[in-house]
Amino acid sequence: MDRPAGPMERVFGASKRLLEHLLEGGEMRLRLAVLELEEERARLFDLLLLAGLSLALAALGLAFVGVFVVAAFWETHRLAAIAAVAAVFLLGAAFAAWRLRRLARRRSLLRATLEQLATDRQLLAEPGEGA
Repeated sequence: MDRPAGPMERVFGASKRLLEHLLEGGEMRLRLAVLELEEERARLFDLLLLAGLSLALAALGLAFVGVFVVAAFWETHRLAAIAAVAAVFLLGAAFAAWRLRRLARRRSLLRATLEQLATDRQLLAEPGEGA
């Protein structure tokens, strides 16, 4: 014959269910974080590969443009042409460094995970709702 559960058994049962729900929620958040990290890794690899290829091709193209400009003005203003080509290259490098710095400051790693944890925190802070 089943005897009715006493108060301690009910407390232990409720504690066990609460712990199970907390573990399930934690597991879901961890899976979301792992998925985001995998997506970010793949995106970063593609980004670096394309950036390297673009940089190499752009460097070759700019080098040939510089050689062309210097060769075109070789007889008349060779020093001015060399200085102008160098100035354009240095300004381009400064602009690229400025853009790179702005891009590096933007953070998107684990954004969805952090948003979900903030939502969880907000739901836990609101008393009496959802129960």
